[in-house]
Amino acid sequence: MKDSTRVVLGIALAVVLLIGAALWLGRDGVGSGRTMVRLRIWDQSFVSAYRASLDEFERANPDIEVRITLVPWASYARKLRLDVAGGIADDLFWTSLYEDYADSGKLVDIGQALGPEAAAGWDPFAVAQFTRGGTLWAVPQFVDGGSAIFYNRDLLERAGVDPGELTGARWSADPAADTFRPILRRLHATAPWPYNAAKDFQSIQLPYLGSAGAVLQRDERFAFANPQGDIAFEYLVRLIADGLSPSAADTNNSGDFAENAFLQGKMALFQSGSFNLATVAQNAGFRWGLALIPQGPKGRISANNSIAVAGNAASPHPEATRRVLAWLGSAAGNRYLGVDGATIPAVVAEQQVYRDYWARHGVDVTPFFEVLRDGWISGGGGPGFPAALEAMDPILAEMFLGRLPVASALQRAQDAGDRALDR
Repeated sequence: MKDSTRVVLGIALAVVLLIGAALWLGRDGVGSGRTMVRLRIWDQSFVSAYRASLDEFERANPDIEVRITLVPWASYARKLRLDVAGGIADDLFWTSLYEDYADSGKLVDIGQALGPEAAAGWDPFAVAQFTRGGTLWAVPQFVDGGSAIFYNRDLLERAGVDPGELTGARWSADPAADTFRPILRRLHATAPWPYNAAKDFQSIQLPYLGSAGAVLQRDERFAFANPQGDIAFEYLVRLIADGLSPSAADTNNSGDFAENAFLQGKMALFQSGSFNLATVAQNAGFRWGLALIPQGPKGRISANNSIAVAGNAASPHPEATRRVLAWLGSAAGNRYLGVDGATIPAVVAEQQVYRDYWARHGVDVTPFFEVLRDGWISGGGGPGFPAALEAMDPILAEMFLGRLPVASALQRAQDAGDRALDR
């Protein structure tokens, strides 16, 4: 190698090392006189709201800088698991399934960090979701509220269905008591698909299970394979078989199929959550509204999932992490998530900002809240829960396709889920 080449390579290596050192210094806040705290989330659309909130925090706490790390949802769980195990996870991170981390001592005890009164202002559904063994393991950030029905007002008018009929609708295995299916049959005259019965865990399966009087889990074991579960899923599978909902061949592997069909004016009723509200508002080229989901044999029951921020117990900056946690759980810090209608803040007192935003845009979001008055069904959890859902999914897919009888499919799915929990 020529001397000149060695010089060039040496200079290039030095530059690389200097850049790396600069990035490392910036990453840890060394030299800035500020403590760097990192917050990991998976949704790009929340970055601006969090940035606005954290900017206010930093103005009041100039000794701390908070950086947001974005990890896409598709790789979030796997990367978090590896990073926590390797001791390199961010100081704070979004979570919905936290049990494995809590049981292995990886999370900050919120009661100890923020005091026993910290949870008093937070949504009780969210507090219950993130409480395990009597300990709260994360600071709730936002809740979905319950499921509701987005309806296409134009299609309803053409079918002669008043939106008020939806509020009183009941689904039942007894044709004499079932008022929901007759509405769907009338809507079938104006839309290819009146409704979105499908393998949709949160918006369809859980509400039907709960409204039939069933539960997903009991004592962290699956418990839906029973007569109540049979009633719920038989009803859904029959709607598909009768052409009142899209084929499972279209919906089993496409979570967006029903939403797209609704936005294209091909579906009259789309049962979903507040997480789809902004998309519908931006893209529906027709008049639409929100209604309560149909009542079942045991009332009108919905899930109410929430997302929280957990503190990394291995953070090298425990006091700074605690202060950021306290801010994100405060009314002032949390309200930024709802002020533009993005989601429902977990601080109950700030949920009105979400309602006010949509009221200004002519949307009454009451059904997302009203549906929870009858009760709610837990979305499950526990160590190994994601693997259990994965194990059950292909069996339930075959059931929705009509290839497996409902009762035997539910039993097989439940057994597969429990085996996954045991591994």
